[in-house]
Amino acid sequence: MIQPMLNYDQINQPMLNYDIKDFSLANQGRERIDWAFTEMPVLRAIHEQFSWERPLAGVKISGCLHITTETANLARTLIAAGAELVLCASNPLSTQDDVAAALVRHYRVPTFAICGENSGTYYWHIRKVLEHRPQLTLDDGADLVSELHTNHSDLLPGMIGGSEETTTGVLRLRAMVADNALKFPVLAVNDAMTKHPFDNRYGTGQSTLDGIIRATNILLAGKTFTVAGYGWCGRGIAMRAKGQGAQVIVTEVDPLRALEAAMDGFRVMPMLEAAECSDFIVTATGDKHVLDHAHFAVIKNGCVIANSGHFNVEINIPALEALTVSKHKPRAHVESYQLKDGRSIRLLAEGRLVNLAAAEGHPAAVMDMNFANQALGMVYLWQHGAELANAVHPMPADIDRQIAQMKLAAMGLNIDTLSPEQRVYMASWRKGA
Repeated sequence: MIQPMLNYDQINQPMLNYDIKDFSLANQGRERIDWAFTEMPVLRAIHEQFSWERPLAGVKISGCLHITTETANLARTLIAAGAELVLCASNPLSTQDDVAAALVRHYRVPTFAICGENSGTYYWHIRKVLEHRPQLTLDDGADLVSELHTNHSDLLPGMIGGSEETTTGVLRLRAMVADNALKFPVLAVNDAMTKHPFDNRYGTGQSTLDGIIRATNILLAGKTFTVAGYGWCGRGIAMRAKGQGAQVIVTEVDPLRALEAAMDGFRVMPMLEAAECSDFIVTATGDKHVLDHAHFAVIKNGCVIANSGHFNVEINIPALEALTVSKHKPRAHVESYQLKDGRSIRLLAEGRLVNLAAAEGHPAAVMDMNFANQALGMVYLWQHGAELANAVHPMPADIDRQIAQMKLAAMGLNIDTLSPEQRVYMASWRKGA
């Protein structure tokens, strides 16, 4: 017998305040959330399992995530598990306002997220979800954990653990560990093998190109396209740009990654050289001022610049402003800066995540595995968090493999298994050639 989907109107979910743009968008949001769920078979299976088992009954969870259709389906799954969930946005421009409305109206999730909110509102929203007095946190960039430790340390004794979705967030959390500042265990969902090689490469690759094309409607074929950083995100962007017919340059600070980019067939050079000949430059490093004053001083006239790293510091916008005599907005997500020497530079999405601000973020099929990790990670933390040190922990390998197996099954793919003889051979050091 298949457990029916929950009737969310009957859930006794305490309603805190909420702050969204427009309730009239709720039905539209629910339609898009349901559409995304059809591409998330692993999360649907976990939802069904959680509906029976209720492994998070009564557990308070606060999440700071991109408020998108895929995140809404994670929320549905955690509610099915019995969690009391509150959400805010992890980026001022990534919120889908119809999804935020649907989360509140149809799924009874207190949500604080408005597309285009200013910095003050952004941090007020984070403080509002902390009023929930969470036992577990879901984070995308570590702003929630940072705010919790910095300004709400009174809540730390009640914390069991948290999870982190992004490379940038994991780096920040490891810096906290190095400073002996992290006061509860955090699972690095980003580092799961079913997350970063797939989400960061295939998800970021496709969605970044989607955002750039939607924002500009400029043909990429034949253009010179520079990718700053050759981590998993950079690999995916470079791969997809090459597939569109662009001539791709990679800039790097790591000699191993630079060598790999060269072996993959891409031109490798410093950003100062790449800026002079690039029609497009996309940053994907997680660091600050990857595009800086020196690059703007020589950048090719008409170059389109965008960021697909986490925060809007990869492009030094104040330095760009200092060289600018005027600017205008020719398209919804394009700001054209006219420089003093007559050149123009086109900045996309205010330097924020172009794949979420100018498009819809990663396809649901790849977020399926991300959020399966998040859902199972919450249960793992609730059951085992008290045993874990205050550090950044990898996702348990058995969860990672379980998700991979579920995804293969959903895709209708079978794989081989080792025979008993093969298992013995692989476990022995005595048997050689």
